[in-house]
Amino acid sequence: MMRLRDAAPAPWRNGGGVTRELLAWPAPGDWRVRLSVAEVERDGPFSPFPGVRRWFAVLSGGGVRLTVDGKATELTPRDAPFEFGGAAQTRCELLAGTTRDFNLMARSGAARMHRVNHSHAAQCRAASLVAAYSHAGNARVGCAGETLELPPQTLAWRILETDERVEIAGGDALWMEIAP
Repeated sequence: MMRLRDAAPAPWRNGGGVTRELLAWPAPGDWRVRLSVAEVERDGPFSPFPGVRRWFAVLSGGGVRLTVDGKATELTPRDAPFEFGGAAQTRCELLAGTTRDFNLMARSGAARMHRVNHSHAAQCRAASLVAAYSHAGNARVGCAGETLELPPQTLAWRILETDERVEIAGGDALWMEIAP
């Protein structure tokens, strides 16, 4: 598990906010999967990440307008995570002040990310990385016969050894699977 408060903030090169990296797997300098929480403090461009798929979910604040390759999408804390290509020209505009956002970046394999407001269950493949992030409330994650209580602002993850049914219950959480 990784708590948000234990992740050191790293300022963005463009000065528009800070990011707290919760997981860079398998290694920080050579990651295949990167999970982070960002504070977006002002409008500006996103850094490009060619060869990477990105998912973006607003956790708190008034929301954002993401313009990806010329197409605008407004996102708030109630909306599903938004998927886009890391090489895309992306600009972020704040709708009503600073936001806190969750980011999933994956270099390879199929991935999915869901917002959980009550419960979610999925059958996941062996060797997949599964993760859950509890934002404002507690969450309960069940996998491989074990149950984990996840406090607010905490990420938990596991690499599955076999095909497993993964369940998450709680309010204001995110669930992810990144296949090998």
